[in-house]
Amino acid sequence: MKKPIGVFYEHPEWFKPFFRTLEERGLPYEKIHAGFHRFDPLADPPYGVVINRVSSSSYLRGHTQAIFYANDYIGYLEANGVRVINGTRASEIETSKALQLVLFRKLGIAFPKAVVVNHPSQLVAAAQGLRYPVVVKPNIGGSGAGILRFDTEGALAAAVEADSIDLGIDHTALVQEFVPARGGHIHRVETLDGKFLYALKVYPPGDSFNLCPAEICQVPLPSAASVPTQEGSPRTTPEPEAPVAIGEACLTTAAKKGIRVEPFTPPAEIVAAVERIVAEASIDVGGIEYLIDDRTGEALFYDINALSNFIADAVNVVGFDPFQNLVDYIDSLNPEQ
Repeated sequence: MKKPIGVFYEHPEWFKPFFRTLEERGLPYEKIHAGFHRFDPLADPPYGVVINRVSSSSYLRGHTQAIFYANDYIGYLEANGVRVINGTRASEIETSKALQLVLFRKLGIAFPKAVVVNHPSQLVAAAQGLRYPVVVKPNIGGSGAGILRFDTEGALAAAVEADSIDLGIDHTALVQEFVPARGGHIHRVETLDGKFLYALKVYPPGDSFNLCPAEICQVPLPSAASVPTQEGSPRTTPEPEAPVAIGEACLTTAAKKGIRVEPFTPPAEIVAAVERIVAEASIDVGGIEYLIDDRTGEALFYDINALSNFIADAVNVVGFDPFQNLVDYIDSLNPEQ
C-alpha cells in the first residue's frame, strides 16, 4: 500500500487531465487547494509524495495568499520527510523573475538585458542603460498581467509621473529590453525529472493580443498590428507615447485560441542549457522559454516555469501523452508504507 499523492494546486481547470490520469491508473490522491488551506506543524503529513502546482498567476483568481503560503507549507512537508515535486527552491524561482535572471547569469546563459527595481521612481533611471523599446514586468507575473511596453523614455517618464505603473504584488519589477522574435514565434521546452521531454514552437495569431484563455486573465487591447515578443505574445504599435500591455500564451487550450503550435527538436546546446537551468532551479517538471533575437540570431532565455501546463491534444501534437509520463514519475517517488 502507498500513501495518497497530494496535489497542491489552485487553478480550477488546468489539472483536470492530470486528475483523470491518476484516476485511470487507480492511484490514490488528494486535492490540496492552496487558496484555502491550513496545517498543523506538530502533525505528520498524510502524503507519501506531494506535487506542487501553485501558479504565480494565483492572484489573478483571488488567491494571492496561495503564492506566499506555498513555501511555508512546502517547507513543512519537506521538514517531515515528504518528497515534494517542485519544492521550495523551484517555488522560489517560479515566483521571481529577478531570481530567474540571477540564475541565467550564474549559468552563463544569455537573456534580454534588464534591471530590477522596487519602486516606480527607479524606472526611468534603470532604463537609461537599456535600448528602447523596453518592457516593465512585475516580478511575480502570470498570464502576462501588468506587463507594459514603452517605446521612448518620454513615455516611461510620463507613466511614472501619472503613477500608472503597478509593479505587482511584491512591489518589484524588471525593466527589460524588448526583443523581436525571429520567425514570429517563441520556443517552449518541457522537462521532466531534469531531462528534455518535448519542445514546441508557439506562433501567436496575428489578430490577437492577450492569448490567455481565462476570462479573468484578459487585458484591455489597443487596436494595432502585432509582432511576437519575449512573453510569447504580440507586441503592438501603440499611439505615440502610450504604454502597451503584454499578454502571454496558455497552451492548454491553444487550438481554441487560434494559437498555432508545432513540435520541434531543439539543438543539442539548447537542450543542454535547459537541463542545466532546471537542475540549478531544482525543477522536477517545468517548461523553459526562449526566443531567437531577430536582430542578432542569438538565443535568449526569458522565462522559467516550475508550473508547467502540457499542451492540449498532446498525442496528436507531440505524439504521446505527457501526463502518463508525469504520473509514472510521481508514482515512482511514492514509497510503500
